[in-house]
Amino acid sequence: MNKRTFLTTLLAVALAATAGAADLLDTVKQRGTLKIALEGTYPPFNFKNTKGELDGFDVEIGRALAQKLGLKPEFITSEWSGILAGLQAGKYDVIVNQVSATDKRREIFDFTQPYTLSSAQLIVRKDEKRQFKSLADLKGKKLGVGQGSNYADLAKAVEGVEVKTYPSAAEYLQDLALGRVDAALNDSLLVPYLVKQAKLPLKGGAGVGSVEGSAIPYLKGNPRFGAALDKALADIKADGTFRKISIKYFERDVSRPLNAS
Repeated sequence: MNKRTFLTTLLAVALAATAGAADLLDTVKQRGTLKIALEGTYPPFNFKNTKGELDGFDVEIGRALAQKLGLKPEFITSEWSGILAGLQAGKYDVIVNQVSATDKRREIFDFTQPYTLSSAQLIVRKDEKRQFKSLADLKGKKLGVGQGSNYADLAKAVEGVEVKTYPSAAEYLQDLALGRVDAALNDSLLVPYLVKQAKLPLKGGAGVGSVEGSAIPYLKGNPRFGAALDKALADIKADGTFRKISIKYFERDVSRPLNAS
């Protein structure tokens, strides 16, 4: 066999192997389960309830997606620091844990369509009469944010806003209720939970800044699995399942931008 013939044969074998490689959809269907990774320590998205069982928005979404795929959900908890590496190593099929589909991550993984959309959101007192529709409206006012958070950087970029940083949300929410700051800032998906947990006379205000989406990553090279997962996601939105789960945890449909809900 000459060199050209050998290389042609080698290429043909490689192409045949690629064409014959099993799509992840075949694997999960044969197994009968969808292995779903999440932290399990990230309320209200995923956490252990009083019975010690996994609960939360992402848990319920994962169950609904598995059901649409005709599979049983199998949840695997992982610390955030290693959750993407675990997916890359094939320890589970997907991550349902509010993962941003960044360009760097897209080099390794494919993603579904975004299933949650969020932005920064103001928190104000329930009796607040002033109309704070943007960070610019807080010029000359005091704004509470988490120390070292992206929201601190966002607020500090607006000239004239006095930004006060706190170790935790509980502390700046307390100061907001007492009138020591005029507003606070956090992720729009977390605001309803934070306000509910604080049990203070506070409410969610206007959404500010850009809207970002979170999606479900899976290993590249599985187009049929990706198509089936996107269809399952579309189906739970179409039949009202997604909205029902969303309202349960966030009081609105988080597949839509805050100001559109």
